[in-house]
Amino acid sequence: MRMPEIARKDLHIVFSEEDLPYEEDILRNPFSVKHWLRYIDHKKSAPKNAINIIYERALKELPGSYKLWYNYLKLRRRQTKGRCVIDPIFEDVNNAFERALVFMHKMPRIWMDYCQFLMDQNLITRTRQSFDRALRALPVTQHHRIWPIYLTFVKKHDIPETAVRVFRRYLKLCPEDTEDYIEYLSDINRLDEAALKLAFIVNHDDFVSKHGKSNHQLWNELCELISKNPDQVRSLNVDAIIRGGLRRYTDQLGHLWNSLADYYVRSGLFERARDIYEEAIQTVKTVRDFTQVFDAYAQFEELSLSKRMEQAASNPNPTEEDDLDLELRLARFEHLMERRPLLLNSVLLRQNPHNVHEWHKRVKLNEGQPHQIIATYTEAVQTVDPKLAVGKLNTLWVSFAKFYEENNQLDDARVVFEKATQVAYVKVEDLAAVWCEWAEMEIRHEKPETALKLMHKATVMPNHKAAYHDETETVQNRLYKSLKLWSLYADLEESFGSFKSCKSVYDRIIDLKIATPQIIINYGLFLEEQNYFEEAFKAYEKGIALFRWPNVYDIWNTYLTKFLRRYGGTKLERARDLFEQCLEKCPPKFAKALYLLYAKLEEEHGLARHAMAVYERATGAVQPEEMFEMFNIYIKKAAEIYGVPKTRQIYEKAIEMLDDNNSREMCMRFAEMETKLGEVDRARAIYAHCGQICDPRVTADFWQAWKDFEVRHGNEDTMREMLRIKRSVQATYNTQVNMMSAQMVNVSGSAGTVADLAPGVKDGMRMLEAKAAEVAQMESRLVIPKGGNILFVRGETQGGDREGARVANPDEIDIDEEEEEGSGSEDSGKEEEAIPHIQKQTVPSEVFGSLKKNDDDDDD
Repeated sequence: MRMPEIARKDLHIVFSEEDLPYEEDILRNPFSVKHWLRYIDHKKSAPKNAINIIYERALKELPGSYKLWYNYLKLRRRQTKGRCVIDPIFEDVNNAFERALVFMHKMPRIWMDYCQFLMDQNLITRTRQSFDRALRALPVTQHHRIWPIYLTFVKKHDIPETAVRVFRRYLKLCPEDTEDYIEYLSDINRLDEAALKLAFIVNHDDFVSKHGKSNHQLWNELCELISKNPDQVRSLNVDAIIRGGLRRYTDQLGHLWNSLADYYVRSGLFERARDIYEEAIQTVKTVRDFTQVFDAYAQFEELSLSKRMEQAASNPNPTEEDDLDLELRLARFEHLMERRPLLLNSVLLRQNPHNVHEWHKRVKLNEGQPHQIIATYTEAVQTVDPKLAVGKLNTLWVSFAKFYEENNQLDDARVVFEKATQVAYVKVEDLAAVWCEWAEMEIRHEKPETALKLMHKATVMPNHKAAYHDETETVQNRLYKSLKLWSLYADLEESFGSFKSCKSVYDRIIDLKIATPQIIINYGLFLEEQNYFEEAFKAYEKGIALFRWPNVYDIWNTYLTKFLRRYGGTKLERARDLFEQCLEKCPPKFAKALYLLYAKLEEEHGLARHAMAVYERATGAVQPEEMFEMFNIYIKKAAEIYGVPKTRQIYEKAIEMLDDNNSREMCMRFAEMETKLGEVDRARAIYAHCGQICDPRVTADFWQAWKDFEVRHGNEDTMREMLRIKRSVQATYNTQVNMMSAQMVNVSGSAGTVADLAPGVKDGMRMLEAKAAEVAQMESRLVIPKGGNILFVRGETQGGDREGARVANPDEIDIDEEEEEGSGSEDSGKEEEAIPHIQKQTVPSEVFGSLKKNDDDDDD
């Protein structure tokens, strides 16, 4: 090997005395790296040539030392900082790297530094060759350290062919970085190979994107790439790839169809693109996909039309062909927009072909096109599965038949109805609706006999009986128990049949036990119209036997009303038996009307005492909220029949049974009645009794009425007694609350409140406690006798001033107490003057009721 320039000049170097010890050390230990590094560290401040000579001498003795080579090359590269790349020093450093690689060719760090140094010099070919040498020299386990720098190098320079070849070699080692290669190919506009690589990774399910992209995202990128660049992507079958995506990704059909159509549009194959759009809108199954495809299709047609119009405008002499082509494009665009509702309906039907409502909408969309309507109905009844139908399938059959009926094709309508009756519907009511519509069609065309025959055919019992709700049986076997069918049959028999046939239909309904209360009532009314009254009553009794309360109420009400209207009082005992049978298990909710009807019967045709007995029973049989009204009716009737005094017992019973509010009202009426009869003491006793349940704070109207009564009919003593009772009742209602308040005050009196700490602050709690203390002080004057709940007010306090101990009473009468305390004839005279004059009244005529004598009897 040729000796370097530095080695040839080392004989001319003069050593200083400080270097002698180090020179002696390396002479004694020429193969010790430690001594050489110590010598180099000593000379670190020396000129760079001196340090380089020492490194060269050391490497001559120790050419296999990685540490010496690495530090030397690092020093030499640092010495090139700030130099021009054409300076000879760069080539000297390159030679040093080459000499180092003779011994360090297995060290990746040396290769990496060398290649990076060459990249900095922009020596493209030499750098590429060095990278290739490094990859050949290093084991494959070390290649991952070289490739990132190599790829950075090839992407940095405009050498696309070299970069592509390098990337291909790299992907054999690291196929997971294919996305970087695809991105680079897109940048250099090599889209064909990019599409190939993208298709390759999409077809491999085990490929994992290092950017976190899903296989679906990669597929969308592929579709977008190949659809937007049809002139560059030639190695792939675009149609097959996108159709494969259509089969694979069913949730993105709209986007994929648009990509395929866009590919043909960009390729200039407009008719093929139009076929793709038509195929798409005929196959998509969601509204979202349909909207995407339709909007793209409409935009395509609009752009095509606008460009054609621009060409026609720029052409001063348009030919006939140009005009026809323009009209064709315009008609095609208008036709597309008109078809949108029908196409959208097709999408919904593809999504769920068993949606009856959508089939009806499709028929409306084809309005005015009879052949299309017939085809739609035919397809609908053949497609919809009765078990999967959303909506009522029978409406499709009925609408189909009505379409023929509207066009005066009755034979075809009957054929449709006949087929409709053989469909295996899920519910019996659907089949019954078909039969009813068929019969109604016959009636509309004035063929009642045919309608009756249809009803008879529909209601014929099958070979073996089947329960109505037994879903294991077909609906045809369970049809004979359809109430809807029998109801129409009965109506038709009433209108067009004979009495015997109609009666047999109603009897058959009752025998099948499918009748409703309304059917029973209709049956009875029919018999009554034919003057078969007893038969009607028997029909009502059959219905009563079939139903329980409360369903039987309407039958009973109709039965009893009709019976009374028919016989009145001629069959009184039978009517009584009916009422007793009806009221035996009658709930309180329905008792009022029946009892009033019963009482009316007794009033008009029976005995007065029987009527009163019925009213008395009614007061206890009705609902609590109706009891007050019932007592009022009872009292009114008793007064009319027996006279007002007879109502006293009723009033007493009502006061006992009613709640507090109604009882109070009844007491006031009772007292008013007694007052009118002149029984002032009785009225006062009633007021006193009622006052025990009247809180003065709530029932001020009652106490005002009593006060007015005492002013008119009482005296000073009775007024005082009323006020005493009022205070005692008020105390009774307030005792519990006041005792609790007093206890709260006593308990909190020692502890104090927050307001005590701040007297100037308005505290709501403190005010409440003060008020409670005041009330407690007032209640200390009350005496609670043992064994009773009624409280009395003391006349005077013990050992205190009477004037200062009086309780404030807003309702008290202003009576001069000094005159009351005095004695003598003068006081008694004043007391007599205070008593109001009681007027004498004649006995009212209501007292005698129906026993009142006429004027003729008085003359006699």
